[in-house]
Parts: sequence; structure tokens; C-alpha cells
Amino acid sequence: MDRKIAIKVENLYKSFGKGESYISVIEGASFEVYKGELVALVAPSGAGKTTLLMMIGCVEDPTRGTIWLGDEKVYENRWLTRETRRIRREKIGFIFQAHYLIPFLNIIENVTLVPQVNGVPKEQSEKEAMELLEYFDIAEKAHSMPSELSGGQNQRAAIARALANNPEIILADEPTAALDLDRSFDVVKMLKKIATDQDVAVIMVTHDEAMLPLCDRILTIENKKVVSKESKEAKIL
Repeated sequence: MDRKIAIKVENLYKSFGKGESYISVIEGASFEVYKGELVALVAPSGAGKTTLLMMIGCVEDPTRGTIWLGDEKVYENRWLTRETRRIRREKIGFIFQAHYLIPFLNIIENVTLVPQVNGVPKEQSEKEAMELLEYFDIAEKAHSMPSELSGGQNQRAAIARALANNPEIILADEPTAALDLDRSFDVVKMLKKIATDQDVAVIMVTHDEAMLPLCDRILTIENKKVVSKESKEAKIL
């Protein structure tokens, strides 16, 4: 059965500054990520991992190139819609190193916030949020404040929040950096389970090589090019 493409990037470039301050970060990146796939993005600090993730997430402007998210071409040398915020709300779930839960909202309020902004009725959004919290074994914390949860529980809640808008894509930037090894494994296993169960494409930036065996594929940035590693061999895309 043919795999469905969730993300397609062609000949993507990113540079900053001009003249003496000019810095080129990404040069001609081309790759695809499929639904149901957990992909690690690994590279040295400063190589452009987060920049690449934010370009895919319609947050950072590329210099040029093309980006498809699902069937929608969203960027071709310019954004093809003014509604990049809509694309982020409807297609993408973000997870970060810090959980960024809103401290004055309880857990279920944090999880239901985006769906309600998108017009989902309160009762429906709360029902779906409870299903997510049960999925992550923190349903009993639904009415607790973030300050009352452990770091691992807050990160689970943040993942539930990222899933609350039923995204096609999850972009996770160092989601385990603040966790110990056991909790890191738990989070990455959850991301793998989400990719498989929900048919979601997940890209995870990580520095932790211990997490890589849990991933389906590894993308890295070498000499400003994106390289896919599915085995010991590296293939330039």
C-alpha cells in the first residue's frame, strides 16, 4: 500500500542577513515525511534544525523553495496564503522542550483551548480532551493546575494539547530535553504510538542518540543539506 505524504520539501533555502552579516543555514533541502512515520531530526547545534522545523511549521519564512503540507502547497518562493495561522491551527501540533502550558488554566482547559478557538463546542472539546488525557494516563489530573504536575505529566499534557486539533503533522522540538532517561523513553514511545495509531507524521528534533532506535528514520543536516539515514548508509535526498 502506498504511503501518503504528509510533508514534502523541495529545494528549500534559508539564509539570514546581508553583506558581511550574511549566513546561509539550509541550501537546497529536499525530502518527504509520510503519515504514520516518526522521524528524528539530528544535527549539531547551530546547523539549522529548529529553523527547518519552524519553516515546515509556517512560522519562519524560507528564503526560497517549496513546501507542501498534505495536499496543500503552502509555500513556493512566498507564502501562498495569508492564513498561515489557520494552517498551523488546523494541520500542525507543536511540542517543545518546555511544556508551555498556560499556568492559570487547568490541564483540561489547556487542552481544549485551541479546539474552542477553532469553533469546536465546549462540551465536545472537553469530551475529546478527556479521551486524550485517558490515552496518556493523566485523566485524573484534568482539573489540576500545571504547577501540581510532574515534569513528565506536564509534557504528556502538552502532547495531548498538540493532538487536540487532530493535526496531520506533529513538530516536536527537543521534547525530552528536560526529562530523565526513563521519562524520555516514555515520551518518544508515546510519539511513536501516536504516529502509528493516529496516522500522523511526527518530526522530532533531538540530541539524544538513545532515542534514535525508536524512530523510523533519521534526518540530519550535513554541509547545509538534508540527509536521510534509514540504515548505516546515508542517502542525500
